[in-house]
Amino acid sequence: MKTALYVAWRHQVESHQGWGPVGRLEHDDGVYRFYYTRGARTLEGFKPFTEMPILDEVYESKDLFPLFANRLLGEQRPEYERFLRWGGFAPNSHPDPILVLGVTEGKKATDSVEVFPCPIPSSDGCYFNKFFVHGLRWMSSGVLNRIASLEAGERLYLMLDLQNPYDPNAVAIRNETDRAMLGYVPRYLAAEVWELFRSCDVSFIKLYVEQVNHDAPLQQRLLCGMHACWPTGFEPCSGEAFQPIASNVSATCG
Repeated sequence: MKTALYVAWRHQVESHQGWGPVGRLEHDDGVYRFYYTRGARTLEGFKPFTEMPILDEVYESKDLFPLFANRLLGEQRPEYERFLRWGGFAPNSHPDPILVLGVTEGKKATDSVEVFPCPIPSSDGCYFNKFFVHGLRWMSSGVLNRIASLEAGERLYLMLDLQNPYDPNAVAIRNETDRAMLGYVPRYLAAEVWELFRSCDVSFIKLYVEQVNHDAPLQQRLLCGMHACWPTGFEPCSGEAFQPIASNVSATCG
């Protein structure tokens, strides 16, 4: 079964960070495959990764490329089981590395790369996704204490942040009791969340706490689950920046 992630590159835009898709990583029948998407040609300042220098090449390997393997903890590390638990995986499950990267986003403090999965319909034909709440490093200690008190299954709420000066598609996350701001939906999901709000019955859009990782770094502190309808014609990750540069591949979700 093929699993796939998009690779995003974050860059500085005036006083804030922008981002865009620049590549796609796939795992299919024991082979890892990477190729660049058209965003790599249009995102200002982006340069090809050192180990993948040609934009229209398709790279294949039986082993996960070092660029991505280095974003996973080795099984011999003492904190490996905690690392899996933070992402909602069973400690001894040995999940596909791409699945782990898709939840943890493959973030490193030393560079500007992150990865994310393209949403696909769930078995019941609905939208379902899990993600870590973004923006916690900008939140006050009071907000972090609120997050620490959340329980699995607790309802959260989405708010379209119409006046956000940095991201016109920003979607804020609030808690149920007093609607206090807790953080943001990841940018790579934000535009599609707006589309879901335009197309779905709002009462059917639900966000809830999957788990709170009290011993995790802030970027893996609050894991959420989101459920919504899958509108007719809804095609996430279908914009021009997501399309492959190489002519011999076609990108489809999943």
